[in-house]
Amino acid sequence: MSHTPQDTPQLWSGRFTEPVSERVKRYTASIGFDYRLAEFDIQGSLAHAAMLAHQRIIGAGDLAAIQRGMTEILAEIHAGQFQWSLDLEDVHLNIEKALTAKIGDAGKRLHTGRSRNDQVATDIRLYLRHNIDGLLGLIRQAQSALLDVAETNADVVMPGFTHLQVAQPVSFGHHLMAYFEMFKRDAERLADCRKRVNRLPLGAAALAGTSYPIDRAMVARELGFDGVCENSLDAVSDRDFAIEFSACASLIMTHLSRLSEELILWMNPRFGFIDLADRFCTGSSIMPQKKNPDVPELIRGKTGRVNGHLVALLTLMKGQPLAYNKDNQEDKEPLFDTVDTLIDTLAIVAEMLPGIRVKPEAMRAAALQGFATATDLADYLVKKGLPFRDAHEAVALAVRHAEAKGRDLAELSLAELRQFSPLVEADIYAVLSLEGSMNSRNHIGGTAPAQVRAAIARGRGALTGA
Repeated sequence: MSHTPQDTPQLWSGRFTEPVSERVKRYTASIGFDYRLAEFDIQGSLAHAAMLAHQRIIGAGDLAAIQRGMTEILAEIHAGQFQWSLDLEDVHLNIEKALTAKIGDAGKRLHTGRSRNDQVATDIRLYLRHNIDGLLGLIRQAQSALLDVAETNADVVMPGFTHLQVAQPVSFGHHLMAYFEMFKRDAERLADCRKRVNRLPLGAAALAGTSYPIDRAMVARELGFDGVCENSLDAVSDRDFAIEFSACASLIMTHLSRLSEELILWMNPRFGFIDLADRFCTGSSIMPQKKNPDVPELIRGKTGRVNGHLVALLTLMKGQPLAYNKDNQEDKEPLFDTVDTLIDTLAIVAEMLPGIRVKPEAMRAAALQGFATATDLADYLVKKGLPFRDAHEAVALAVRHAEAKGRDLAELSLAELRQFSPLVEADIYAVLSLEGSMNSRNHIGGTAPAQVRAAIARGRGALTGA
């Protein structure tokens, strides 16, 4: 980043009798990170200028000069040739100074009827809206990858867990579809958050509005906003839209972290349910046999980082009186990092999921441990007329017997099973099989493969809009 000479006056310096110290200049400057808002700052400025000209607050010649100058500046930024200055504090003053240097007084007129307070609030909303749209696309990619893996494995049986103990047999495809549902809610939350992001603060000026005859609705239309922020104090001072986005991001990362934790567990040789593609893993510096699931582990770690940004933004806002305060400069780095982390994580998950190699034999063997069909035996007895609590007790005794014998319930003889209830008949073995258990849950939301495929079809339809 290039700096201009130290004696460059700030655009607000007429009120002061001494220059800002170099330490304070470095401490208060935001150009080191808010330069990322440059394109959105220019978008907002061009819409503001068009409105000023339409309202005859500036002339048509001024508008043409502003448009020409901003086009040149944007090209310089894209080419990496723009000279950013620490002395000019932030992205807004850097661009305004460059514009004035190019087009003269017309550049000075651009700031008529606005303040940096409503300007930055507009920039952040434009930035966030743009990235929400991109993130919604990335969530769809991750969902699509989940659907593909789930469809391939709709018939693969695995142990379902509660308390990380074997509970009941489930389809591996069904298990993955649970994450599809989480991501669906994540997308719904983001889309809903976008509605509150997509309100225009520009026109609120510093805090009280402006005496110029501006047309805020025109600017909102130019920038694609759904409407305007209807209270000038609130428009410039609140960041609840950024906090809400960060809360959505934290939930998305939490879901990705839970999925990552399961991939890590399933890849452990004690489970051996899956293997990840080598490109998402690393080795050990001293143990040549190791294949470490570093990507899922980092996703878990980065979740804490995103959650921390949410807490930082909440804390930033909790003690601020109306209206704008310099504290709000601290909203950008947590927000930028949250967006970056979420983009990278969703993209890598969408790429990682198709490379999962499933090991059905290991899943099946694990499902045969822990008496996963015990509930099916209880349900069988209830359907024969036994009260559920009595059935529960009978099956518990049968499990204790099977455990002592070192056998699964399905491996007990009919005579052994009848010791615990005379209602047991030869058809019990179809009930006690893993597939029988899985197929019996044949209702919407159930784990029967037919229902899993139906859920996948609904998911594909939702993603394609069919």
